[in-house]
Amino acid sequence: MSVSHCCFSGNTNCKRAAILVVILLCLKVRMQDAAIGRPLFGGALSATIPHSATDISELREIPDNQEVFAHCHTDQSIIVELLELQSHVQNEDAARYHFEDVAGSNMALAPGTSEVRAVVALPKSNLSLEECSSAWLLTGTQCVAKFNEEAKNIVTIHLGLFRLPQFSTDVLVTFNDPLNISPDSSSAVGMGEQLVGTEPWTLHDFQCVLQSLRLHDPGVFG
Repeated sequence: MSVSHCCFSGNTNCKRAAILVVILLCLKVRMQDAAIGRPLFGGALSATIPHSATDISELREIPDNQEVFAHCHTDQSIIVELLELQSHVQNEDAARYHFEDVAGSNMALAPGTSEVRAVVALPKSNLSLEECSSAWLLTGTQCVAKFNEEAKNIVTIHLGLFRLPQFSTDVLVTFNDPLNISPDSSSAVGMGEQLVGTEPWTLHDFQCVLQSLRLHDPGVFG
């Protein structure tokens, strides 16, 4: 009798463990679903925004042509911008043009402060933004000072460019991923602490943003 009781108790524990696993899996799916198709620009576009993202527009004013998200811990950021089509540059030169424009904004135009490492075409078959004529992914580095500080950080910049000539628009998606943080930078505060659930964003996360970017309302382009 005692043996049967023990076996029954074990089965109950197994059932409880199985139920717990199912609950955890459901929660994981819901968390993943919550990140899918996040509305951008009032729902005119959407994209899969990675975990631990803070919408910077809730903290400060952001230009109407930008959506800015920051990692809650790592000083990484993702920016989606709607820009005027630069028709005078084509193909990978267009990606380089926008990279240099970002370098200008980051005060990284001096020799040795920025470098393009690679530019590749993104296959349209892998993209949700069917309206783009072409898409490009550029990877480079820039020396960036935050908030006009003297201390400069080395930042890897992954830049996704979607060209929509029919709307006279270049859609630029930028992933700023700090490679080296100066100890004198304000970004260094708290960087040594790693909290549960705040793992850094990866290039795969950024690729998911690029691949999931979708247009719902062309009226956003004016």
